[in-house]
Amino acid sequence: MWPPLAGQPALISACAYVDSQGMDEITILQAEVLKTLASPRRLEILHALARGPIEVGRLAEAIGATQPNVSQHLAVLRAAGIVDAERDGREVRYRLADPDVMTACGIMRGVLERRLRRLADLSTASDVATESSATRQPTTTKRMTATR
Repeated sequence: MWPPLAGQPALISACAYVDSQGMDEITILQAEVLKTLASPRRLEILHALARGPIEVGRLAEAIGATQPNVSQHLAVLRAAGIVDAERDGREVRYRLADPDVMTACGIMRGVLERRLRRLADLSTASDVATESSATRQPTTTKRMTATR
């Protein structure tokens, strides 16, 4: 079923095509969407769109990117069904297809922040242990020298 049928998002068709090994379709779809979101620039675009619909030029200006670059990213996000486009005269405004995508992004951000805190705590604990060991080491060395 490739290329996709008219009006059907490419991602859904691609997932149906890939599902030859019996994998759950929603799992494949989730992987494809997450792959689409694996771009810092696309995440930045989503955060800007979370504030409301916006034209490509204004979006590009808001995030400090070129209009052609933002247009390319929006095309990928649109093909994945993450954003929708609506024509407003000569302008095309983009918006989130489902605001819950930002909830998902927020959950993942929380997971990553907790992970970073745990790693920082481990690093701090390791540094403290290393410092304790370093301050005790010369004392042990002196005792060993004195007993010889």
